[in-house]
Amino acid sequence: MSRDTDLQAAPAASVREVFEPNVALFGLNIAAVPFETAVEVLTQTAMLRDGRSRIVVTPNVDHIVRLDTQPEFKREYRNADFLFADGMPIIWASRLFGKPLPGRVTGADLLPALCDNARASGRKAVFVGGRPGQEAQLTEGLSRRFPGLDFTLLIPSMTFDPTGAEGQDIAQRVRALAPDLIFVCLGMPKQERWAMAYADTMPGGLMLCVGAAIEFAAGMQKRAPKWMQRTGSEWMYRILQNPGRMWRRYLVDDRRFIGICWRQWREPGRE
Repeated sequence: MSRDTDLQAAPAASVREVFEPNVALFGLNIAAVPFETAVEVLTQTAMLRDGRSRIVVTPNVDHIVRLDTQPEFKREYRNADFLFADGMPIIWASRLFGKPLPGRVTGADLLPALCDNARASGRKAVFVGGRPGQEAQLTEGLSRRFPGLDFTLLIPSMTFDPTGAEGQDIAQRVRALAPDLIFVCLGMPKQERWAMAYADTMPGGLMLCVGAAIEFAAGMQKRAPKWMQRTGSEWMYRILQNPGRMWRRYLVDDRRFIGICWRQWREPGRE
């Protein structure tokens, strides 16, 4: 499944309440809460059954750079119910601009924390992601990591279109399962586009756009050591793990983040 599709505007979603407290950065309202609070709030939100799912996105440098060139998609992205800072450079930028965020809230950390809570309380999860042929490996890895968790794995085809026939079919299957947690692990922007298109058709729960988190949880990829995560050098570890896919993202495309920071620094009021 391609992770490098061009960003396109997702179908219109309903206007959502802005989570508080938040910090305005790069045109997004990023939740200003520590990780433990985020997990608590999301665990409670997952229990809601009011005719729609709440969307969770975790912007990192790559997201900020892509969104900067796609204003229509950015308007949809910023309407997610919860936006948490995934990357350390975003935390550093918040401090530089005098709007310090408490710390990172990453998709790779949210997924296991919420799954542990779900299996303890008997709640249901669905994972949408992975690649064809990985079914057994992902199912075994997730079962080993979260013994007793009631979950379903749905793996789209390599030609998956979030708003096409296959996207609709997967949404229908998820809707029938009525899970509390929907982990959308398709890579940006496919995961966000799919979540935005179908969140309002779900009975409730959470839709979390968390990319490679499923592979970390299943033991198919290793995360960087804690010291690299704390110092913002996790990107080097990911390049070493997958140089063919990651070198351009981190060494070429994401350099534009410096210019985006400079532009925000010069803006009156800095948002």
